[in-house]
Amino acid sequence: MESWALQNGKSVSLSEQQLVDCSGPQGNHGCNGGWPSSALNYVKAYGIASESEYPYVAATRSCQKNGGSFKISGYASASGCTGLQNAIQSRPISVTVDATNWSSYKSGIFGNCASSINHAVLLVGVVGGNWKIKNSWGTGWGESGFIRLNGSGSTCGVCSYAGVYPN
Repeated sequence: MESWALQNGKSVSLSEQQLVDCSGPQGNHGCNGGWPSSALNYVKAYGIASESEYPYVAATRSCQKNGGSFKISGYASASGCTGLQNAIQSRPISVTVDATNWSSYKSGIFGNCASSINHAVLLVGVVGGNWKIKNSWGTGWGESGFIRLNGSGSTCGVCSYAGVYPN
């Protein structure tokens, strides 16, 4: 997927909803949880559709379309805050976080975290020493769909489990 974006000079938003609906056989549980590595196992096996082909509806439903034209051959991982900081220099990374208190987030640096990993998100960079994360809740939430977490460690558990990315 990353190589497609580099070859074509643009990025494409991929379908989170398809992963929610279709990656159960890989060990995920729709809106009731799952792991980024299980989602990437689905993409490796079947490919994934773009978000415009399979839009987000924020609910688990039956799989509407299995697979898609965006494929990966495998994935790698980055562990701990230092590993994530090094790996994020060249690619976005799927990480898990505690998003319990995120619903009211509007803007700024967030640090009001609880302590249970309960959400998968996309780490897209480090800006001003803070983690910049794309959430799946749409552009009406946060800073146009993004949140900035205090970068002084594993805020909201961002470094607690290995992050994964296609290779």
